[in-house]
Amino acid sequence: MAIMKVIEVLANSEKSWEDATRKAVIQTSKTVKNIKSVFVQSQSAVVFGDEVTEFRVNLKITFEVH
Repeated sequence: MAIMKVIEVLANSEKSWEDATRKAVIQTSKTVKNIKSVFVQSQSAVVFGDEVTEFRVNLKITFEVH
């Protein structure tokens, strides 16, 4: 039986929500091993003038605990 743990992570990107998600997984994997999945809980964006300047994601990352 596998034991899984879930942590919440916030990330941002100037490119896209997908890029913010990738960045979050890359950064998290530096200290957390055995990441199995990521759930995008919410997305938001920062607008300056009439342009989106930053994409933000709130993620739940699931990893296996040994």
